[in-house]
Amino acid sequence: MTAVRIGLVGAGPWAKLFHAPMITGGPETELTAVWARRPEAAKEIATAFDSTVATSYDELLDSVDALVFAVPPFVQAELAAQAAAAGKPMLLEKPLGIDLAEAEKLVHAVEEAGVPTQVMYTNRFSPRIRTFLEHARAATPIGAIGSYINQAALPGGTFATPWRVDKGSLLDQGPHVLDMLDAAVGPIVDVRGAGDPRRWYILTATHENGVISQAALSLTAPVVADVAGVKVYTEQGELSCEFVGIDGDPEVPGVIRREFADVVATGTSHEVDIHRALYNQRLLEQAARSN
Repeated sequence: MTAVRIGLVGAGPWAKLFHAPMITGGPETELTAVWARRPEAAKEIATAFDSTVATSYDELLDSVDALVFAVPPFVQAELAAQAAAAGKPMLLEKPLGIDLAEAEKLVHAVEEAGVPTQVMYTNRFSPRIRTFLEHARAATPIGAIGSYINQAALPGGTFATPWRVDKGSLLDQGPHVLDMLDAAVGPIVDVRGAGDPRRWYILTATHENGVISQAALSLTAPVVADVAGVKVYTEQGELSCEFVGIDGDPEVPGVIRREFADVVATGTSHEVDIHRALYNQRLLEQAARSN
């Protein structure tokens, strides 16, 4: 099997901690080139992972089979549209864009180009969480709660990037929590939000089956340990899962890499693709407008 030549777009903390090790962690993919708005950051990752630096985004597009994105959503929305026009399969980050209009515009570009996609909902690539979802779907839910509470966007934090500080937990943690509640309990038909996404935010979702779920979100909680996960209460008992962190499930990077290589090889989008991400972003927009 010939390794898929991957271009990494972005060279921030998450690209260094997760994306580059994931791409280089197995034979399915190779990190062919790195491009970032800060060439010095791209060089640091390229040197650490035995890759090269693309001097321009066009050069990156010309030298690879597929792209992996690790940039802020407003940057991703523009660059991914260009990649779609160039016919490149993409592993995208969530949210797709900084707002729903950006996300919808990107999805239109991808649909028009007909390129396959996969989106980095890390929890959905965890074998243990996939088992949890199988059990949840086989049960009869009566309610569910979720939480994603940490210090990631406090001043000086690794992930206190401008867009996270400005938009807060709804766009960063919200996709993970809503996606998991929707996948475990059933399709969400209505979602309401309350609170300040930059401090503490509550989501209340109504599912197609009439079940109500709730979730608490915070990127700036004054706590030491992360609290992240979902509990589903069913007629058959309680089911729970803890979300994946950087070291939370060592199998996740390999699953993402292998399944994205398959997306590129087959030209068929993953189950967790750009349309799934748009579905979730529409729910997030509904929550924001209800607050």
